[in-house]
Amino acid sequence: MSNVRVRFAPSPTGLLHIGGARTALFNWLYARHMGGTFVLRVEDTDQSRNSQEAVDVIFRGMRWLGLDWDEGPDGKGGAHGKKGPYFQSQRGAIYAKYLEKLQATGKTYEEGGALKFKMPKTPGIVKDLVCGDVTFDRTMEPDLVIRRKDGSPVFHLVNVIDDLEMGITHVIRGEDHLSNTHKHIALYEALGAPIPQFAHIPLILNKGGSKMSKRDDGAALSFYEDAGYLPEAVRNYLCLLGWSPGENEEILPLEEIVKRFELKDLNRSNARFDAAKLFWMNGEYWRSMKDSDFTQFAGSFLEKNRPAASALPEPIRQGLLRVIREKIRTGKEMAEWLDPYLTEDYPYSPEARKKQFFLPDSGKLLQSIEQGLQAIGEDFNDASVELACKKIAEENQLPKPARVIHLLRCAVSGHTVGPSLFPLLTVLGKNRVVARLHRTRSLWEAGKLGETS
Repeated sequence: MSNVRVRFAPSPTGLLHIGGARTALFNWLYARHMGGTFVLRVEDTDQSRNSQEAVDVIFRGMRWLGLDWDEGPDGKGGAHGKKGPYFQSQRGAIYAKYLEKLQATGKTYEEGGALKFKMPKTPGIVKDLVCGDVTFDRTMEPDLVIRRKDGSPVFHLVNVIDDLEMGITHVIRGEDHLSNTHKHIALYEALGAPIPQFAHIPLILNKGGSKMSKRDDGAALSFYEDAGYLPEAVRNYLCLLGWSPGENEEILPLEEIVKRFELKDLNRSNARFDAAKLFWMNGEYWRSMKDSDFTQFAGSFLEKNRPAASALPEPIRQGLLRVIREKIRTGKEMAEWLDPYLTEDYPYSPEARKKQFFLPDSGKLLQSIEQGLQAIGEDFNDASVELACKKIAEENQLPKPARVIHLLRCAVSGHTVGPSLFPLLTVLGKNRVVARLHRTRSLWEAGKLGETS
């Protein structure tokens, strides 16, 4: 194992942001690429905004992405492992020790009850692995508050102390922290401590070109777990927000990404978050899933989001999943496409009402379809249903069976679109299909399926 040590240090004040997830991922990838150590610590000094719920959300999101940590809370290092504790709120004695050390240098003074650090007036130079050498003019730089009036240390100080104490060799974080880095370097120098290498990664922009915030749609990592995206797809996409694998490749297995991940390949320009591309990438991963993996994913997702699916006979449930899989790209879509078949009291969409049931011949045609499918014997399958639809169209003097097929779909599902119809009907079985046709015809005859119903 190399001596590379990196960290992810989130503040538990809300949801795990896409930007935070990407920062965690880049640190994790670099640690795994270098055979180093990935540290997770929680910056929970803001007690007024922190919550255990937010801590749990962070842990859950990282585990969902497959980002295991080597040291940190609830990790291999234990809550008080070699470099712990890993909650800042538990490290007060460590901060006090370093405050005394800084005061002994003569570079601090008290003002209004707060403790300030005398910032050097020489240029502050940050040697960054992504941004290059960045120089800050510090001639007018105000001195840095390192301890508040209430005795609590500020972020800039504890961030430096934690990185120093935990032996962090590379600080990989968002570019919005670059402007603070020269202050941190000054503290390292005052403490006579080695300075880690910095790599400030580009910002993630929303579709409007502004920095993606927590208020933007899809900004929370939990959105994608809840919507039934595959963590492998989300992880792959996040890699591309600021890093290029080269050779115009985009979809790569994790092992290959780890093998290729180098800090020198991080981009300088900001990355634009493209929800459509992530959706596309999820579809690519979805299509490549092994049947066994799909079955496992579907079972887990439906158990949480559609418990009624477990009441379906197993052959029907598995058959429905097999039929709809070709059309769906997320777990949310899967659940929504299953909804019409989880109850016999399913609704009818406005499109179905307007395009099919509002036509004057709907009642007569529904009766013909019901009778025609009822007449099919034990060989109720794709071919026999298709043949029956053609015959019904001829009997009703329709030029093509399309009207029959569209009305049939709306009658058994309540929707104008869906998976391949004939395989779907085969899975449902004749009795269930005929019963749904009868229900729809009864509602139509009762005047409950009009356009404005």
